[in-house]
Amino acid sequence: MSNSTVNTAGERQEGTFVYEETLPKVPLPELSVTKEKFIEWCSPLLSEAELNETKKALEAFTNHGGLGEKLHGALQEFDAHKDTKSWLDVFWPSRYLGRRDPIALNANFFFLFRHEELNQAERAAKIAASALNYKLLLDKEEIPVAKLKDTPLSMDQVKYLFSATRIPGDPQDTLRSFYSDAQPGPSTARHILVFSRAKIYVLDVVAENGTPHSYADIKAGMVAILEASAGERDEKSVGHLTTMRRAEWAKAREVLKSASFQNKDNLDLIETALFSINLDDITPASELEACDNLLHGGSGNRWYDTALQLIVFENGMAGINIEHCGLDGTTILNFVDTILDCDLDGLDAQMGAETQGTPSFQKLEFKLTSELDGIVSKAAEDFKNLRQTTITRTYDLPEWGGKHIKSLGMSPDAFAQCAMQLAHYRTKGFIGATYESIATRQYCRGRTEAMRTVTPEVFKFVETIESSNASQDEKIKAFREAATKHVERAKQCQQGHAPEQHLWELQNIYNRNPELFAGGFMGKILGGKLSKDDCENALKLFESPGWIKMRQDSLSTSSAPSPTILYFGFGSTGPGCIGVGYLVRSDVINCYLSTAQGEEEALESFIKHYDLALRELSNLLESEIS
Repeated sequence: MSNSTVNTAGERQEGTFVYEETLPKVPLPELSVTKEKFIEWCSPLLSEAELNETKKALEAFTNHGGLGEKLHGALQEFDAHKDTKSWLDVFWPSRYLGRRDPIALNANFFFLFRHEELNQAERAAKIAASALNYKLLLDKEEIPVAKLKDTPLSMDQVKYLFSATRIPGDPQDTLRSFYSDAQPGPSTARHILVFSRAKIYVLDVVAENGTPHSYADIKAGMVAILEASAGERDEKSVGHLTTMRRAEWAKAREVLKSASFQNKDNLDLIETALFSINLDDITPASELEACDNLLHGGSGNRWYDTALQLIVFENGMAGINIEHCGLDGTTILNFVDTILDCDLDGLDAQMGAETQGTPSFQKLEFKLTSELDGIVSKAAEDFKNLRQTTITRTYDLPEWGGKHIKSLGMSPDAFAQCAMQLAHYRTKGFIGATYESIATRQYCRGRTEAMRTVTPEVFKFVETIESSNASQDEKIKAFREAATKHVERAKQCQQGHAPEQHLWELQNIYNRNPELFAGGFMGKILGGKLSKDDCENALKLFESPGWIKMRQDSLSTSSAPSPTILYFGFGSTGPGCIGVGYLVRSDVINCYLSTAQGEEEALESFIKHYDLALRELSNLLESEIS
């Protein structure tokens, strides 16, 4: 692998993957440190009795020679192996590919793009051509290395942007992709998928001789597909199947493949396509309606297992739905920012495209038996019902954003998070567990760390703000202390010093290999066997109030700073939880919020209180400066 490449402008630049072999590994925490941090993180949420119960369970798990030490020792051995890139190499597939519920709405996430004055075919063609250009640059390793200030970030995830598809399985899914042992190197596919009126088309964007089609060609292809698909929607689209529970979809996929050779070939075309363009036959009445359709649009016009679904509405509004198993938000933001900032005038020349006429396309026809007909219909109905169980809203504060917050001497993220805690308390009367995703891409194969934002300082902050006896100075002091602690904890997470994923992977190791740690000959390999009772007693940690309450989200949050997107969102993670995807840009704060059916009143109240909290806290800090 070369250290640098010469880009299309004749400039020498670093190769996309030049740093992958030299990036530091994700630090594996010491068990003693994780033990200390776990109690620190969960204790604010617990009563004294619950804290004592949790401490007792933690001691049983971490005692000398006990199960925790043996599991940690096994993880250390795995981390030290020459082929291991990260101690989380097994954790991430288990976490994402192991989930059994539908990934549509529950796992995939979306971005709504900024608006452009283009019609549907023009916008779809521009996005498709720009994405193809990105892919061709990636093939030549000319995508610039992302950096945090001067620190290079892992680019490993860009390998899962194109021709990457989740394949349903039981007990765990798999990821079909290039850059793998089975298919080394970049994707050789020449086609994309185009969905229109729940009909699936394959469109060649690269000719047989390897020459990319021009923007004009691709636009002609979009127009031709829109014309060919006009009329009734295909109510029996196999896209509905991708919304099923994963084990059920795995069985249905086998039935679909066995029904005809054509079905099997069609699935191969779907699963190897570079990406999909989904032409939706609706004009959203609002940005909220657009966001909702990006998150959980009609399943007949989707293939939720595809890594990238680029969705364009009738009026040219557009966005993306992302399958999460190989991709995180920061990688997608870089991709989206790049393709949306492209200059059409120079695009064809940059990717060596030629005008060759309307590209070849074909409609995929599936043979459905009566059994499959029933499965597809049930999947469509079940997903329609699932969509109705989620309530969503958008919130905007256009008067000010990150620039204003920084002028007050505070981190915009800490400011937004503290305001959320105050709003949640005023809505529901308590402070609950809160998750925030923190990127760790400065490490080899780094992805994210789970940050739990509730600290003793947060409790003191809310209590002080709500106190009628607290002075202005006391409120400011409590606010700044909570924000400072938030930044401090975020930095710890960025450095890989967080307890949750470490403990979770120790639990996973036991669940995958219980015979290695309890009883019998195999139990002696790792330093003496433990009885089944010893193991069961130690594993009570994962039933303790601390473990359960720390992970029982009241708020599930993630931010996505970008100048090219308007909203970012995902489904809430459990009953009573409010999901908050937020953007704090320089001059505006935008949020997409989701929660469960029946929580409408609470969601409206939270939004009202969040707006008031942002303004109140801003006024508080402004009074300090004036």
